[in-house]
Amino acid sequence: MARPDLYKTLGVDKKASAEEIKKAHRKLVRQHHPDRNPGDTAAEAKFKEVQAAYDVLGDPEKRKQYDRGGLFGGGAGGFGGGTAGGGGGFDAGSFSDIFSNIFGGGTGPAGGGAGTRRGPTGPRPERGGDLEASVSISFQQAIDGAQVPLQVPTSQTCGTCRGAGAKPGTSPTICPRCSGRGIEAQGQGLFSISQPCRRCEGTGTIVEHPCPTCGGSGATRTVKKYRVNIPAGVQDGSKVRLAGKGEPGRHGGPPGDLYVLTRVDPSPIFRRKGDNLEVEVPLSIPEAVRGAEVEVPTLDGRKTLRVPAGTKHGTVQRLRGAGPPKLGATGTRGDIHYRFVIDVPTELSKEQSEAVERLQAVLTGDPRAQLFEATT
Repeated sequence: MARPDLYKTLGVDKKASAEEIKKAHRKLVRQHHPDRNPGDTAAEAKFKEVQAAYDVLGDPEKRKQYDRGGLFGGGAGGFGGGTAGGGGGFDAGSFSDIFSNIFGGGTGPAGGGAGTRRGPTGPRPERGGDLEASVSISFQQAIDGAQVPLQVPTSQTCGTCRGAGAKPGTSPTICPRCSGRGIEAQGQGLFSISQPCRRCEGTGTIVEHPCPTCGGSGATRTVKKYRVNIPAGVQDGSKVRLAGKGEPGRHGGPPGDLYVLTRVDPSPIFRRKGDNLEVEVPLSIPEAVRGAEVEVPTLDGRKTLRVPAGTKHGTVQRLRGAGPPKLGATGTRGDIHYRFVIDVPTELSKEQSEAVERLQAVLTGDPRAQLFEATT
């Protein structure tokens, strides 16, 4: 059988885009659909030919194989011979059957036997699912980094069936409903839609004799123990990714990842503000007015800060590079912001009240200030 020109079948150029191929397919399907051409065998044959061509050109991977000449070749691995009538062309029904055998598996004369054979693609490898767990750490551990234990319920490949899901001595079989393709088409008017096969749930195979250990799932539940390295500088809600520590993949697919969520205990002194820390420093009224030197906490002990005279409530003084390490920026640290809060007493003694009145009189230029001086 000559290698069919699928682009010619759809009436598009070999460099046509996926959208152009899709539009051409829709147009030809509407034109040759059996519902629109009842009793027209030629239209039915053309319809099958168009569908078979789109089955290849509409799939990026199959199209690549076809463009490389890997689907229709002569010799032992190709498809030789003519149609049932002995001509040099090909029959649309046989053409469709060929694609079924190539990509889905099925019973046919090309196999030379009565058994069902699997297409070369088989079930597609599936990446395993991601997992998420949380760990609680202290504020100091978040600043310095730490190694903490973690137990994670997860799945692992079944040791009895090695992930196949079938009882030892048996194998999964090709799904008879979808012929191993994992999808099935349902007609709706002039169009058909594809969806995962209801029999095999899209895997392309069914397990007739499930493994007694895993019940046919190919995996068993277990609890894995890890020592997780928490980097210095994490915050409450940060995620640490452990690549390949998630659920195992199916059909040879890679495992997922494990994301560890950090829950950081609050500090009684420092408050986290992004890459920085904030500390409230109380000042008395005289310290705010006259200025002072006050001791403030740091991550490494205590330090003396100079408060300038006339400091207002809420003024912030920054200590650069004294904060927590910055994630993803080796060797750099955030800052500590010291926010000055003026401590105003809620109750005053008689002496304190008189002192406040004298101060007010002096600051406002009240003539009573001289009277206060005379009485003291």
